[in-house]
Amino acid sequence: MTTLITGGSKCGKSRLAESLLDNYTENKIYIATMQPYGEEAHAAIERHRKIRAGRGFETIEKYTGLDELELPENCAVLLECLGNLCANEMFPDNGIVTDPTERVMRGIEHLHRVAGTLVIVTNNVGSDGIDYSPETNGYIEAMGRLNVLAAALADNVAECVYGIPVILKGEL
Repeated sequence: MTTLITGGSKCGKSRLAESLLDNYTENKIYIATMQPYGEEAHAAIERHRKIRAGRGFETIEKYTGLDELELPENCAVLLECLGNLCANEMFPDNGIVTDPTERVMRGIEHLHRVAGTLVIVTNNVGSDGIDYSPETNGYIEAMGRLNVLAAALADNVAECVYGIPVILKGEL
């Protein structure tokens, strides 16, 4: 069972995603994709660690190459988040910018096959109508493609609006 949760910034996506895995006690894995660049990132990572504390998650920090992960069969996985993963794959340290869609989807499909339950958190980007730099516009376009593909793969899709899940596909 795969669930995709989308929404804007600070809308309750993570809280909803974590709650969907509350009933799992074993093999509950949190895949963290945020690279710790700068104070703000470190603060966000620490905030998420505190929120997850005592909830039974094993945290794996994996910034790229999700298809390389070896996970227990039928585990419960929370992937947080598709936006960071897309940026990490698109803007690697070597500076060569490429379309990350195929690599990211290969990783998501791998998780979908291995995990008994997969919850993916993503971001609603590109709806503000602002024109950005070519690199940022490329990222927004890649995220749009990834969100469409992930939603097609998912059994359930929900948008979190002001902390309220709005079901777009399936059920929670």
